[in-house]
Amino acid sequence: MLTPDIAVDVVTSALHAVMLLVTVLVAPGLIVGLLVSLFQAATQINEQTLSFLPRLLVTLLALSLAGSWITSYLMDFCVEIFQRAAQLVG
Repeated sequence: MLTPDIAVDVVTSALHAVMLLVTVLVAPGLIVGLLVSLFQAATQINEQTLSFLPRLLVTLLALSLAGSWITSYLMDFCVEIFQRAAQLVG
């Protein structure tokens, strides 16, 4: 039987997984965006492409480097959720 404690535990672990995976992909782009913005402010270059392209490239690089880890993490998480569901049923 699904109790509120079990539901809260499942939702908490799902939110933890989402935050971890999003942080791995977004944090490098944020850091590069900050560095490019500081460079633009120092040189007074206001080019939109200069801020977009490095962030895009770093995000794609982070995705390619962490892609296998992300996939294995999500697969392990799904297996864990299905095992919990099997325990709840019987």
